[in-house]
Amino acid sequence: MYQSLFPSDDYDSAYDIDYYSYYEKGYRGILFDVDNTLVEHGEPVTIRAIELFGRLKETGFKTCIISNNKEYRVKPLADALESYYVYKAGKPSARGYLEGMEHMGTDARTTLFVGDQIFTDILGANRAGIHSILVKPVAKHEEIQIVLKRRLEYFVLKKYYKLKKKTV
Repeated sequence: MYQSLFPSDDYDSAYDIDYYSYYEKGYRGILFDVDNTLVEHGEPVTIRAIELFGRLKETGFKTCIISNNKEYRVKPLADALESYYVYKAGKPSARGYLEGMEHMGTDARTTLFVGDQIFTDILGANRAGIHSILVKPVAKHEEIQIVLKRRLEYFVLKKYYKLKKKTV
Protein backbone atom coordinates (compact mmCIF):
# COMPACT_ATOMS: atom_id res chain seq x y z
CA MET A 1 0.00 0.00 0.00
CA TYR A 2 2.69 2.48 0.97
CA GLN A 3 4.99 1.65 -1.95
CA SER A 4 3.21 4.02 -4.33
CA LEU A 5 3.85 6.82 -1.82
CA PHE A 6 7.56 6.12 -1.32
CA PRO A 7 10.04 8.27 -3.24
CA SER A 8 12.86 6.69 -5.23
CA ASP A 9 15.31 8.96 -3.35
CA ASP A 10 15.21 11.74 -0.77
CA TYR A 11 17.36 14.79 -0.06
CA ASP A 12 17.24 17.71 2.34
CA SER A 13 16.83 20.19 -0.50
CA ALA A 14 16.45 20.45 -4.26
CA TYR A 15 19.70 22.41 -4.05
CA ASP A 16 21.60 19.48 -2.43
CA ILE A 17 21.01 16.93 -5.20
CA ASP A 18 24.01 15.78 -7.23
CA TYR A 19 22.27 16.24 -10.57
CA TYR A 20 25.42 15.45 -12.53
CA SER A 21 25.42 11.89 -11.17
CA TYR A 22 21.87 11.47 -12.48
CA TYR A 23 22.96 12.86 -15.85
CA GLU A 24 25.72 10.25 -15.95
CA LYS A 25 23.05 7.58 -15.34
CA GLY A 26 21.19 8.70 -18.46
CA TYR A 27 18.59 11.13 -17.10
CA ARG A 28 18.00 14.09 -19.41
CA GLY A 29 14.90 15.85 -18.10
CA ILE A 30 13.83 17.09 -14.68
CA LEU A 31 10.31 17.97 -13.64
CA PHE A 32 10.17 20.29 -10.63
CA ASP A 33 7.39 21.25 -8.27
CA VAL A 34 7.64 24.97 -7.40
CA ASP A 35 6.13 25.98 -4.08
CA ASN A 36 8.21 24.81 -1.14
CA THR A 37 10.46 22.82 -3.47
CA LEU A 38 12.31 25.62 -5.26
CA VAL A 39 10.89 28.72 -3.55
CA GLU A 40 8.68 29.52 -0.59
CA HIS A 41 4.95 29.22 -1.27
CA GLY A 42 3.74 32.19 -3.30
CA GLU A 43 7.16 33.84 -3.49
CA PRO A 44 8.97 34.92 -6.68
CA VAL A 45 11.91 33.09 -8.16
CA THR A 46 15.22 33.42 -6.32
CA ILE A 47 18.78 33.93 -7.54
CA ARG A 48 19.56 30.50 -6.09
CA ALA A 49 16.92 28.88 -8.31
CA ILE A 50 18.10 30.79 -11.39
CA GLU A 51 21.68 29.65 -10.76
CA LEU A 52 20.57 26.03 -10.27
CA PHE A 53 18.65 26.02 -13.54
CA GLY A 54 21.61 27.60 -15.32
CA ARG A 55 23.87 24.78 -14.10
CA LEU A 56 21.28 22.18 -15.11
CA LYS A 57 21.08 23.65 -18.61
CA GLU A 58 24.90 23.71 -18.89
CA THR A 59 24.97 20.03 -17.89
CA GLY A 60 22.51 19.22 -20.67
CA PHE A 61 19.25 18.83 -18.77
CA LYS A 62 15.91 20.06 -19.99
CA THR A 63 13.60 21.26 -17.24
CA CYS A 64 9.89 21.68 -16.72
CA ILE A 65 7.99 23.23 -13.84
CA ILE A 66 4.89 21.19 -12.99
CA SER A 67 2.36 22.72 -10.65
CA ASN A 68 -1.28 22.52 -9.64
CA ASN A 69 -1.27 26.33 -9.52
CA LYS A 70 -2.79 28.57 -12.15
CA GLU A 71 -0.75 29.93 -15.05
CA TYR A 72 -0.36 33.41 -13.54
CA ARG A 73 1.68 31.82 -10.71
CA VAL A 74 3.70 29.30 -12.76
CA LYS A 75 4.54 31.17 -15.98
CA PRO A 76 6.61 34.02 -14.43
CA LEU A 77 8.70 31.50 -12.49
CA ALA A 78 9.21 29.28 -15.53
CA ASP A 79 10.09 32.28 -17.68
CA ALA A 80 12.69 33.48 -15.16
CA LEU A 81 14.15 29.95 -15.04
CA GLU A 82 13.97 29.57 -18.83
CA SER A 83 12.02 26.37 -18.33
CA TYR A 84 9.01 24.66 -19.82
CA TYR A 85 5.98 24.54 -17.56
CA VAL A 86 2.69 22.78 -16.93
CA TYR A 87 0.06 24.57 -14.84
CA LYS A 88 -3.12 23.05 -13.40
CA ALA A 89 -1.23 19.76 -13.67
CA GLY A 90 -3.79 17.76 -11.71
CA LYS A 91 -1.21 16.12 -9.45
CA PRO A 92 -1.30 13.31 -8.35
CA SER A 93 -2.68 12.35 -11.76
CA ALA A 94 0.02 11.27 -14.22
CA ARG A 95 -1.38 13.64 -16.89
CA GLY A 96 0.75 16.70 -16.00
CA TYR A 97 3.91 14.63 -15.70
CA LEU A 98 3.33 13.10 -19.13
CA GLU A 99 2.71 16.58 -20.58
CA GLY A 100 5.95 17.81 -19.01
CA MET A 101 7.91 14.94 -20.51
CA GLU A 102 6.36 15.69 -23.89
CA HIS A 103 7.56 19.32 -23.63
CA MET A 104 11.09 18.15 -22.80
CA GLY A 105 11.18 15.31 -25.32
CA THR A 106 11.98 12.76 -22.60
CA ASP A 107 10.28 9.63 -21.32
CA ALA A 108 9.85 7.97 -17.93
CA ARG A 109 13.25 6.25 -18.16
CA THR A 110 15.11 9.54 -18.72
CA THR A 111 13.13 11.85 -16.44
CA LEU A 112 13.48 12.78 -12.76
CA PHE A 113 10.89 14.48 -10.61
CA VAL A 114 11.71 16.68 -7.59
CA GLY A 115 9.00 17.71 -5.12
CA ASP A 116 8.19 18.22 -1.45
CA GLN A 117 4.81 16.52 -0.97
CA ILE A 118 4.10 12.81 -0.87
CA PHE A 119 0.37 12.75 -1.62
CA THR A 120 0.60 14.95 -4.70
CA ASP A 121 4.17 15.18 -6.01
CA ILE A 122 5.62 11.75 -5.25
CA LEU A 123 2.42 9.78 -5.81
CA GLY A 124 1.95 11.46 -9.20
CA ALA A 125 5.54 10.87 -10.30
CA ASN A 126 5.31 7.23 -9.25
CA ARG A 127 2.04 6.85 -11.17
CA ALA A 128 3.82 8.21 -14.25
CA GLY A 129 6.70 5.77 -13.73
CA ILE A 130 9.25 8.53 -13.11
CA HIS A 131 12.19 8.42 -10.68
CA SER A 132 10.82 10.50 -7.80
CA ILE A 133 12.91 12.58 -5.41
CA LEU A 134 11.40 13.91 -2.20
CA VAL A 135 12.91 17.04 -0.66
CA LYS A 136 12.13 18.79 2.59
CA PRO A 137 9.99 21.93 2.26
CA VAL A 138 11.84 25.22 1.78
CA ALA A 139 9.60 27.09 4.24
CA LYS A 140 8.65 26.19 7.78
CA HIS A 141 5.32 28.06 7.68
CA GLU A 142 2.63 26.58 5.45
CA GLU A 143 -1.08 26.88 4.77
CA ILE A 144 -3.34 24.85 7.05
CA GLN A 145 -4.30 22.29 4.39
CA ILE A 146 -0.61 21.56 3.80
CA VAL A 147 0.06 21.30 7.54
CA LEU A 148 -2.68 18.67 7.78
CA LYS A 149 -1.19 16.71 4.85
CA ARG A 150 2.23 16.87 6.50
CA ARG A 151 0.80 15.13 9.57
CA LEU A 152 -0.39 12.25 7.38
CA GLU A 153 2.92 12.23 5.51
CA TYR A 154 4.68 11.65 8.82
CA PHE A 155 3.32 8.09 8.98
CA VAL A 156 4.34 7.31 5.41
CA LEU A 157 7.82 8.73 5.98
CA LYS A 158 8.20 6.73 9.17
CA LYS A 159 7.58 3.50 7.19
CA TYR A 160 9.80 4.69 4.33
CA TYR A 161 12.77 5.47 6.57
CA LYS A 162 12.33 2.20 8.47
CA LEU A 163 12.40 0.26 5.19
CA LYS A 164 15.28 2.36 3.88
CA LYS A 165 17.41 1.51 6.91
CA LYS A 166 16.78 -2.17 6.29
CA THR A 167 17.86 -2.00 2.65
CA VAL A 168 20.76 0.42 2.88
